[in-house]
Amino acid sequence: MALDRRTLLSGSLTGLVVTASDGLAASRTTATDADCRGNSEWNRPVAVRPDESLFLWPDDAFDIPVGLAEEMLQRSDDPLASDRIVQNIARPRLDIFRSAQPNGAAVIIAPGGGYRYCVVDKEGYELARLLRDRGTTVYILFYRLPADGWSNGKDVPLADAQRAVRLVRSRAEVDGIDPERIVFTGFSAGGHVAASLLTRFDARVYDPVDIADAAPARPDALVAIYPVVSMDPAIAHIGSRDRLIGANPDAVLNALYSPEQNVRKDMPPLFLLHAEDDDVVPVANSKRLHQAASETGTPVEAHYFEMGGHGFGLMKTAGLPVAIWPELLWNWMGAQKLL
Repeated sequence: MALDRRTLLSGSLTGLVVTASDGLAASRTTATDADCRGNSEWNRPVAVRPDESLFLWPDDAFDIPVGLAEEMLQRSDDPLASDRIVQNIARPRLDIFRSAQPNGAAVIIAPGGGYRYCVVDKEGYELARLLRDRGTTVYILFYRLPADGWSNGKDVPLADAQRAVRLVRSRAEVDGIDPERIVFTGFSAGGHVAASLLTRFDARVYDPVDIADAAPARPDALVAIYPVVSMDPAIAHIGSRDRLIGANPDAVLNALYSPEQNVRKDMPPLFLLHAEDDDVVPVANSKRLHQAASETGTPVEAHYFEMGGHGFGLMKTAGLPVAIWPELLWNWMGAQKLL
């Protein structure tokens, strides 16, 4: 059945996403705690938990690399501050945080982790809690990692990002969101996932698997926080680059996976945030994307702070001017009429 954008955004997909006969049953499967933590255990309290977890794809959408088994590890020694990571992600998913008084806005968050793992708390659940408490429905995207043995490793993060936007948009009526107020946010390597979606939201990186894939993958706004952007060795985060496209990529690969070289006029509005003293992902990554996007006429709001380093999230900004960044983001979302 062919569906145009008007049909998809009208809410007429409701029946399509809630009945098993329409092919979405597998991608709507709720992930259990055992699925989410693999074989690892931790004894730190975790005060923030999602309301629901949804797998992105039907069970038969792709072959999982042999031996790949997800595990969650706790990095924090502070019993009051959880800092978990998820690695070896075999079944990408969305962890959903629902507001008691939803405002219709939806934010999808891709955490960082150098394309080696995905950070759970610092670049996921912490921001989810803040946005949820202000009325936003939040989806944390735990995407597949390119060096884990996938047959199309270079494109699996982007495929998962596209699928996440399409699935969220197709579920708009079910989740009580506006399908034209979807914000995609990425931190660090998750910022590269976001920036790739910014410029390649319609790239054919996977074959459609169900009716949700008829929905557009272009988000309505995009946020990149201390993002990995360029594959240029002069400013690239080498670990992310090597895991994504290899240690010795040719010029064609470098260009294709450098979002600042693929900007276009139909990109959504962009919000950038970076600390000038970031010694992991140079601020030049954001500045290059800022300049390139601005030259296309894309609305860009960018904030560069003198101090903050890398990976500050929400909890590592105490006493610094960069601590204001969640309010800057919130106000920008309001100005973009996303709230």
